[in-house]
Amino acid sequence: MTRQVPPQRSLEWTQVTVWDEGSTTAHLDSIAAEEPLEICIADRLHGDRSLAVTMRTPGHDDELAAGFLLTEGILEKSGDLLSLQAVSVEGNVSTRAAKNRIRATLRDSGTSVLDRVQRNFFASSSCGICGKATIDAMRLRGLRVDAVGVSVSSELICELPRKLTAAQTIFAHTGGLHAAALFDLAGELLVLREDIGRHNAVDKVVGWAMERGLVPLHENILMVSGRCGFEITQKAIAAGIPVVASISAPSTLAVQLARELGLTLIGFLRERRFVIYSGSQRCKL
Repeated sequence: MTRQVPPQRSLEWTQVTVWDEGSTTAHLDSIAAEEPLEICIADRLHGDRSLAVTMRTPGHDDELAAGFLLTEGILEKSGDLLSLQAVSVEGNVSTRAAKNRIRATLRDSGTSVLDRVQRNFFASSSCGICGKATIDAMRLRGLRVDAVGVSVSSELICELPRKLTAAQTIFAHTGGLHAAALFDLAGELLVLREDIGRHNAVDKVVGWAMERGLVPLHENILMVSGRCGFEITQKAIAAGIPVVASISAPSTLAVQLARELGLTLIGFLRERRFVIYSGSQRCKL
């Protein structure tokens, strides 16, 4: 697979000193970029309001914002998002590639956007937007995986890590990013996104699919490069993804949510071994 050029501003260069067996040398090294992104919503009753700030790797910011709004329940469906604009601190529209604030305009639903935010979103974590509502809130949103007839073979599953690793462009330069990849049921890689935040990488993938009118993703597989926590499981279910696989372990809440809402959850997917925590009926073993 041909590696693509990393998105602009996704990595930076810095001078480092390398110690190796007692000798030191100076090198110019690449490191993963990390900057804040503020997501604002334009509310017809209250004007622009800040919804969340996340530390992310710049690049594909529109996808991140769109995916975040859908997976956190601010949007009920893709069509509820009318536009995204990169704006300066002063509020002037500017180039998207150079700013750290995005304003989302949502379709008027007849109720305040802030009311919807208060019902569906809770942000109270040291890493920005990792804090999630409880499983009770997921139940209230009425989410459940709806993917009748989806089936994936063990051979296809075992191929996913290799394809994910081969497409990790920025990781190849920096060694410091998480990745999320979306596959079809034939194992074809559709898109891969990298970010310093694992949940951001998933939101970028979902946002990519939203821009192409592919959501809900009932016939797709999500593969993530690290552990699979509650927030990743929640986002996958919100996007309609029936199968999630991770290289590392899931958390207890991730497993609980997957079992209750019908998600196939696979962990410790390495070489020719994996563990199915939920939804084994979709796996042809």
